[in-house]
Amino acid sequence: MEKKADYVFEVAWEVCNKVGGIYTVVRSKAPQMLEYYKSNYFLIGPYFSDKASHEFSQEVPDRKLKQVFDKLKQEGITAYYGRWLIKGKPSVILLDFNKFSYKKNDIKAQMWSDYKIDSLNSPPDYDEPVIWSMAVGRLLEELSSALKGRKVAHFHEWLSGAAILYLKKKNIRIRTVFTTHATVLGRTLTGSDIDLYRKKDGKCVLELMDIEKEAYKHVVQAKHQLEKAAAQNARVFTTVSEITALEAEHILKRKPDILTPNGLDFHKLPNLEEVPIQHKVYKSKIREFLISYVLPHYPIDVENTLIFVISGRYEFRNKGIDVTIRALGKLNKRMKQEDSKKTVVVFFFIPAGTKTINRDIIENRAMFEDVEDFLDDNLKDVREKIMYGISVQKLPDRIKLFDEDFLLELRDKLMSFEKDGDPPVVTHELTDEKNDLILKGFREAKLYNKKMDRVKVIFYPCYLSSSDGLLDMDYNTVVWGSHLGVFPSYYEPWGYTPLECAAYGVPSITTDLTGFGRFVLKNSKDETGIFVIRREGEEDDEVVKQLAERMYWYVHLSKEDRIKYKIKAENFAPMCSWAKLVQNYIKAHNKAVEKIK
Repeated sequence: MEKKADYVFEVAWEVCNKVGGIYTVVRSKAPQMLEYYKSNYFLIGPYFSDKASHEFSQEVPDRKLKQVFDKLKQEGITAYYGRWLIKGKPSVILLDFNKFSYKKNDIKAQMWSDYKIDSLNSPPDYDEPVIWSMAVGRLLEELSSALKGRKVAHFHEWLSGAAILYLKKKNIRIRTVFTTHATVLGRTLTGSDIDLYRKKDGKCVLELMDIEKEAYKHVVQAKHQLEKAAAQNARVFTTVSEITALEAEHILKRKPDILTPNGLDFHKLPNLEEVPIQHKVYKSKIREFLISYVLPHYPIDVENTLIFVISGRYEFRNKGIDVTIRALGKLNKRMKQEDSKKTVVVFFFIPAGTKTINRDIIENRAMFEDVEDFLDDNLKDVREKIMYGISVQKLPDRIKLFDEDFLLELRDKLMSFEKDGDPPVVTHELTDEKNDLILKGFREAKLYNKKMDRVKVIFYPCYLSSSDGLLDMDYNTVVWGSHLGVFPSYYEPWGYTPLECAAYGVPSITTDLTGFGRFVLKNSKDETGIFVIRREGEEDDEVVKQLAERMYWYVHLSKEDRIKYKIKAENFAPMCSWAKLVQNYIKAHNKAVEKIK
């Protein structure tokens, strides 16, 4: 593809600033952008010293950049040039806008005057990005004069929108592209249990709404109006999926010019040969955790246990947490009625407010590690006995491997390990346990982790890390060791989680109301190992029924069939490699250069 832009500036609030999903998009895509645009590709973000210290390496800017930075500093904008410490180390400009904040009221007044953006009494999470974004506009204005050639600035989400409006008003010779990953109002409405896609009189609810009235009703008018103005005034407008395109057309009143689906950087992901080996390793580690978690209360047959995961922000309806819990209740009831020999353990990796790790779980882990250490200390003796037996041609089952002292001490340790009651359904003490929706959902679905329950639930309300004191695994390795990802979202403009599962050879469930789910349906005629259930236009009871049926079907697959679907999922994942999908961004940039408004 012919390169039309000489310089590309990619602008996002999450450059070197991990907040949400945009961070993953920009970070994972950057190496491909750098490969295409070389040294003329720059990322622009906010400067926060605590975060920058971990992933930003400051460097001395060249003469042209220094002149621009010096001029901006006189206005209260401090620019830092350097490298993002990721693959390729792309060039980054971070703006400290604290001393520029004195212009806040002037900026907001001007945006009202020019674009009727009503930001009176707006909160800090609106004001800060707008001030930063206006500082970005000033930076780009100066760079447009300092650098020769065709320039494109690509902006992500409403948080960067003020810069588009500034460049448009000043008629700066930088072509603009705006991408919305999820509209402000769409996310707000679905989070308030409003069914945007339900049909009424042949139209979806979204088409029948008074959009501006709804924005004021839910007190997001400033963000919505800024997002709408950015979409309408950018030269090229993109969204990440068909479902978000439909939403944008009705809410932002502009149909996207191009779809720019999200991808992954497959260079850092496992190869086909590595996946089954590491799955076994990480599955074993999860099983050890389950033994320490469940065994003090009653035995668990880990060889006949399947591990499911659901993860994401705590958006109870949007992320499909509600229907997942209800479906698990149905699955548990059915498996108990059939006296199933299988067990399903479902991890809910949903961050929430916590106080501390449950004391009983810490004690269980300590006692389990004591048993492990005891076994490790005696393995050498067992090995020597086996080797001696082999030397005198005795089969291992004829050899007395354990003496009485060993068995007595092991029995005492295991007896001290025993506890009354059932394993807890949550790993931590929550700050608001009484009103927690997930725990309430467990109770309503009768998911108590009792001995006879065939479905066990573990709510893990903190971010995973290799040193969190429980699993001691990061998210990717837990996914890698699991059997199935469950992500039946109601509102998910794209949806990285099922794609990440596929990349690690793990089948998953998603829906036709997610961008990724629709991508799968559109780009594959055969089974993929990514199971897309119907949510568009369906009542929740029907979704619960579909989900429970799909999980029941998966639980009863043979090991060989599960492996078959693992391979299918892994083979589909590269369809979403940035090596392929980055071309959509380049098309958007080229279109911005070509387009005449």
